[in-house]
Amino acid sequence: MTQLSSFSQDSISESLKQISESSLKFFSTEKEAYKFALSILDLTTLEGSDRVKTIDDLCAKAKSYQSMGLPNVAAVCVYPVFVRQAKTLLKGTNIKVASVAGAFPSGQSPLEIKIAEIQYAVAEGADEIDMVISRGKFLDGNYTEVAGEIKSIKEACKNAHLKVILETGEIKDPQAIYHASQIAMKSGGDFIKTSTGKIPLAATPEAAYVMLQSIKDFYRETGKMIGFKPAGGISTPEHALLYIKLVENILGKEWLTPEYLRIGASRLANNLVSELIQ
Repeated sequence: MTQLSSFSQDSISESLKQISESSLKFFSTEKEAYKFALSILDLTTLEGSDRVKTIDDLCAKAKSYQSMGLPNVAAVCVYPVFVRQAKTLLKGTNIKVASVAGAFPSGQSPLEIKIAEIQYAVAEGADEIDMVISRGKFLDGNYTEVAGEIKSIKEACKNAHLKVILETGEIKDPQAIYHASQIAMKSGGDFIKTSTGKIPLAATPEAAYVMLQSIKDFYRETGKMIGFKPAGGISTPEHALLYIKLVENILGKEWLTPEYLRIGASRLANNLVSELIQ
């Protein structure tokens, strides 16, 4: 396994500079990559003011792109109480319903409460669950407890895919982000995700680079492909393109599918569409 301690901040920065300046490997044009970015989008609303009309509008937006000759987004992401509504509105499409659950965004609830919320979301029809790890426990070094929680939550997900949010803006240290990624994958996470989008420091290329290296190492060890989802603060097509380039360069073409790559965002869709219908 690659030892992250051998990666200095300077080497990460230099690698990111080279990747950002590189040409697309598997897309012939930027517009082709933007179409792909739309197709891997988890169109998200996670506000305290969300209501029935919010979800009506979100699902109508999610279904609107095909009429423009564009791909559907991969999923909508909502709170558990809106899962049933979203499932009904998206019936007959290939758009999945993801739900944050398990004491999102703080992770500060007893495990049995987290599991109850996840079981509720799954019973309502969620295809995917986005959980957040207990960062306090992780930062205290209680790695076994963090892993145990993820395993229990994975079991509660049944057939729903599990995305494990690390909240890298709170973990910060690259070695710690790498370690948290390994714990999440070894404990049953189908995806690892950067951020909740609820703190100022959300997705960053630096955190993504470390997480992707961790996925690469895990794949080399186990042969199992784990998905990656940057989320929080990704609003421009250029920003989305950087994350796609990172995946191209570190993981390769096999990961360029909604099954293994998502972007969580709310404003990005409008900006991608603006570029694509010019």
